Amino acid sequence: MEIEFKKIELGDQELISHFFAHHTSRSCERTFTNVYLWARFYDVSFAVVEESLVFKSENEEGCSFVYPAGEPEQVRRAIDALMEYSKGRGEPFRMYNVTPDNYAYIEQWYPERFQIEYNEDLADYVYESEKLATLSGKKLHSKRNHINKFKAVYEGRWSYEPITKENLEECFQMALKWRNENGCEDDEEKNAEICVTLNSLRLFEELGLVGGVLKVDGEIAAFTIGEPICEDTFVVHIEKAFADIDGAYTMINQQFVQHACMDYRYVNREEDTGAEGLRKAKRSYKPVFMVEKGVVTEK
Repeated sequence: MEIEFKKIELGDQELISHFFAHHTSRSCERTFTNVYLWARFYDVSFAVVEESLVFKSENEEGCSFVYPAGEPEQVRRAIDALMEYSKGRGEPFRMYNVTPDNYAYIEQWYPERFQIEYNEDLADYVYESEKLATLSGKKLHSKRNHINKFKAVYEGRWSYEPITKENLEECFQMALKWRNENGCEDDEEKNAEICVTLNSLRLFEELGLVGGVLKVDGEIAAFTIGEPICEDTFVVHIEKAFADIDGAYTMINQQFVQHACMDYRYVNREEDTGAEGLRKAKRSYKPVFMVEKGVVTEK
């Protein structure tokens, strides 16, 4: 079967966002910002198949698809079409970013035909907004200590403000400095991540993003960027802070949730990609649940 996939462009925002708004998920990939900014790195294109939105990624192993966004019966027909498409290319059929809810439908439609392998590195960490804002309870005691220490050390010297067009350029310059300090040029994934960060600042208004800035002595020490992902969940895509300002990460995290996320029950802070330091940091905030994602293949 012939399906015409096309590269994701800024002009596709309305179409893709429409599908995501009507077929919601708490997975961090379900925003136009995420798919658009990472599309080049992962060679992602898209098509509407059987009235469902489908993303395709290409690598040396061939192509694989994200679980389609659409009504269940449309999704089932889309998956049938994608299996034919893979067969026509002489490739095995693969789907990625498949959540347990998605897989339940696959099992129902194709009993015993498929298998799923979940990848711990790609599971999203989801927290209760109220817990991130107040850091209440024994488990978050050390986080409260970090905040209190930051406030004591920088008393009268720190401030928080939302990202606006007035301070976007300052954020951009801070990100460039962060890139130089963190060896991004020598690490392909770090380099891709900082490119996404810089592009999210360039397109901040066009993408409808929300951000916050932490300043110390009038200079940006940290900033963060995110957006609502569904009715009850806000996703934080980017968080950057200077390592030499002790407590800056903890402080921007808490301040941003307090100022921008309290209308949402949950905050998705994305995956840890298997990076040990990041995993330790994300687990230390005690997620309320994880959004598991796996790869589906035929048995």
